[in-house]
Amino acid sequence: MCHWRSCFLVAGCCAHYLLNNSGLANYARHDIDKASDYRYCVLTFFNAIKRVLVGRPFRNDRMAHTLLPKRIALPIFASDALSSVAYAPDEILLTLALAGVSAVTISPFVGIAVMVVLLTVVASYRQNVHAYPSGGGDYEIANVNLGKYAGLTVASALLVDYVLTVAVSMSSAANYLATAVPGMHGSQTLIAVAGVVILALVNLRGIREAGSVFAVPTYIFMGSIFGMTLVGIFQGITGTLGLAQSAALEIIPEPDFEQGLTGLAGAFLLLRAFSSGAAALTGVEAISNGVPNFQKPKSKNAATTLLLLGGIAAAMLAGILYLASATKVHIVLNPATEFLLNGQPLPEGYVQNPAISQIAAAVFGNGSIPFFVVVAATGVILVFASNTAFNGFPVLASILAQDGYLPRQLRTRGDRLAFSNGVLALAFGAIVLIVAFHADVTRLIQLYIVGVFISFTASQLGMIRHWGRELRVVKDTAGRLRMLKSRTINTIGFCMTATVLVIVLITKFEQGAWIALLAMFVLFLIMWSIRAHYDNVAKELAVDQDAAPRALPSRVHAVLLVSHVRKPVLRALAFARASRPSRLDAITVDINPEETEKTVEDWEKLEIPVPLTVLASPYRETITPIMDYIKTIRRESPRDLVVVYIPEYVVGKWWEQLVHNQTALRIKTRLHFESGVMVASVPWQLKSSEEAHNLQELR
Repeated sequence: MCHWRSCFLVAGCCAHYLLNNSGLANYARHDIDKASDYRYCVLTFFNAIKRVLVGRPFRNDRMAHTLLPKRIALPIFASDALSSVAYAPDEILLTLALAGVSAVTISPFVGIAVMVVLLTVVASYRQNVHAYPSGGGDYEIANVNLGKYAGLTVASALLVDYVLTVAVSMSSAANYLATAVPGMHGSQTLIAVAGVVILALVNLRGIREAGSVFAVPTYIFMGSIFGMTLVGIFQGITGTLGLAQSAALEIIPEPDFEQGLTGLAGAFLLLRAFSSGAAALTGVEAISNGVPNFQKPKSKNAATTLLLLGGIAAAMLAGILYLASATKVHIVLNPATEFLLNGQPLPEGYVQNPAISQIAAAVFGNGSIPFFVVVAATGVILVFASNTAFNGFPVLASILAQDGYLPRQLRTRGDRLAFSNGVLALAFGAIVLIVAFHADVTRLIQLYIVGVFISFTASQLGMIRHWGRELRVVKDTAGRLRMLKSRTINTIGFCMTATVLVIVLITKFEQGAWIALLAMFVLFLIMWSIRAHYDNVAKELAVDQDAAPRALPSRVHAVLLVSHVRKPVLRALAFARASRPSRLDAITVDINPEETEKTVEDWEKLEIPVPLTVLASPYRETITPIMDYIKTIRRESPRDLVVVYIPEYVVGKWWEQLVHNQTALRIKTRLHFESGVMVASVPWQLKSSEEAHNLQELR
């Protein structure tokens, strides 16, 4: 015990020195008293850890310094869409592989269809950020133009999708790390959970600081993918491009697809592959939610960043799918049963690597420095892809909280001007999904893109209505032409996203999309019930001017609870008398006749001018006789205000709270449900509380 006490003391004193000398917090120096050094140092130690992890609090006037230039906004908001090239090609290849090797060869054409939709959505969202720069994004657009039900539907879809973004990205990053370090294979769930925790801590430090951390790795990832693509294209032209490790493997098609992609089943599989590849569009909506975080001119900078995002993501996706086809990358759901090598099942222990790692091995050579750069950069960007959600989710949750659809704790910023509660809520939800699905990307991604395409479709429909309304009032020819162009873009975007949404719902419903839809429906009901609760409370608490005079009580009847005649009771008595009630009674419950007799004797000895009433308790209960006494007063004088004075101990150690104030807590809980009854807690500070008070003064 002494050993641990000494360890905490040393650590706490080191933390105290750190806080006072490193600039992490402006604490006054304090000589540690021998009687209080242990608790003081331990609390200071944990406070120092918080400051080291999160940093010093920011004043409100620092808000302007947290705004982002385009060079930092791009890695923050585009990392999700850019990182989709790490798993979207895998999902396209994996789905087409159900129909055999021949079906895999059309993967580039599926990628082209995905890129067309991506660029169309980017063009549409550029109109969104100009029209609605407040940060509400799809939720605000749907809420204003389509009604509150549509807005709440979009909000629930986006919140679920943000949580899935973190879960999918972290799970995919864990798989890439296991590829680079085979010894970590099987620990993907633990790795993904650790990644979520680290990313949450980074975001708790503030958006500007998080952007500085993420900028360099994101640009390294972009450079490594483009570099690998250019080298691979050059090798393909010169005939020196190697083959992927899975090129020699034969794919066993599913029984329903032995004839390839022919017939209705083949068309359905093709649509399913397209819907899987459409995961590349996730993250596009994040910029419309993050417009307030951009430097001025906010809308222009956000639109430019969105354009860069679309162009870079489309080019990277095209390069990866081309090289995957050229190097003959084969990926299946279950390698042990769907792959054959020279007509024989694969040897036990075969590990299927993701598409990018197989391409990097074919282009640069397995185990080479460029190979590890590509794999490491991909793993890192997948971790950082979650940061898009960590910027979008808290802002959206704050807006919903302001509108009364989420708890109001989510609407305020924390120490570092970030929405800390939103960050923690997102991290918790993502960890639950990662653990529940064992960091399996293929299972998680089936839930993934339903929500984002619901929001895409609703926002584009909302923008069509927005431009229609604006056209009715704007008479300027140039302005009308600009609005007509914007409405045309949003109309094309609506048609495409609605089509993709239908395809996603049809092809992914049985694979797990129903879980995402169910989660959205449950979240919709929760938010609706929260809003209804806030509305009901507001109506109940609204001041009625006619009723204000009638709210005055006729008299104030004070009741003092007495257990023993001690200093806390005398202080409560003095406080009650100072308030000058119309009537003051003291009551004690007869649990133990000897103790009750001693209490009455002490009361009379002090000649206290307040009558002490002894309440009988044949069943040795404390609360029931008190409640019966209070209810009797209320029945006899319904217009009287009853104020119950309860002496309470103020303690300094957590375990002391367990042995004090428990009866008082139960009495207060019961009294809070009684109409016309108020509870006044009268504190008495024990010596151990002085130490806690000193610590509060220092913080």
